[in-house]
Amino acid sequence: MEKNSVITVKNLSKFFGEVKAVNSINFQLRPGEVFGLLGPNGAGKTTTIKLLLGLLEPLEGEMRIFGLDPEKDDINIKQRVGYVAEEPLIFKSLTPRDLFKFIASIRGMDDMVASKRGYEYLESLEALPYYHKLIATLSHGNKQKVQIIAAIIHEPELLILDEPLSGLDAKSVKVVKEIIKMHTQDGGSVLFSTHIMEIAEELCDRIAILNKGKIVGIGTIDELRHQADKVGAGLEDVFLRLTEQDASVDEIVKKLRASYKNGRR
Repeated sequence: MEKNSVITVKNLSKFFGEVKAVNSINFQLRPGEVFGLLGPNGAGKTTTIKLLLGLLEPLEGEMRIFGLDPEKDDINIKQRVGYVAEEPLIFKSLTPRDLFKFIASIRGMDDMVASKRGYEYLESLEALPYYHKLIATLSHGNKQKVQIIAAIIHEPELLILDEPLSGLDAKSVKVVKEIIKMHTQDGGSVLFSTHIMEIAEELCDRIAILNKGKIVGIGTIDELRHQADKVGAGLEDVFLRLTEQDASVDEIVKKLRASYKNGRR
C-alpha cells in the first residue's frame, strides 16, 4: 500500500449477482489533490465510494484511507471525512440551523463555531432565507447546498463528493468549485465523482475513467490523451475513445445526418 496516499485502492471488486459493479480497480489519491472518478451512469463510481465509506462490503481487494482499513477503523476515518452523497442523506425533519448544531455535537465542535460557519456558507450560496426552515420543505438544489455545508463544516481532511453539483444553479456551482479549490490549497484532498466532462477537466488534477466497473484510463488530462492516442483532443473525445464508444457515436451521427438530410427534402 502507498504510504503517502490519502486513499489507496488495490484490486477492489464488488459484484451484485452477474453485475460486476466494480471489477479489480486500482488507484491512489494523493495529499492536496482533486482526484476524479469519471464515467457514465452505472460505471461503478458510486459503488466505489460506498465501498470506501464502509457502506458496502467488498468482494475482494484492499482499501486504505489515511492508512486505515475502512472495515475496521470506520469511526476514526469518518471523523476526518466529509461526504456528499448522490442523493441528499440529511435529516429532513431538522432545519439547517438544527442540523449544524447536531453536527457540532457529534463532531466535537464548538456550537458557536459551527453555527457561524453554517450561516456564512448558506449566505455564500444564497440560501440564508432557509436557515430556519425544515429541510424537507426545501427544493432539491437547496437540500444539496445544505448537504454540502454539512460535509465541509468541520473542515475535514478529505472530501468525498458524489455528483455534488447536481441540482445547483450556475452561481452556486461556481461557489462550490471555489470552496473545493480552497480546500485543497489548505492541504485537503478530494475524491470527486462526476459524469460531466467539463467539471472533471476544470477541477481534477488526475482522473480515473470507469466503464462497466473497470478503470479504462487513469492520469492527468495529457496522460489520458496519450493513452487514448488522442493528443490535443478534448476530454470528451478521450473519454469516448477509452470507453470504446467513439465508433458508435460516429455511426449514430452519420445516420442522424442522413435522416435529417432526407427529411428536409
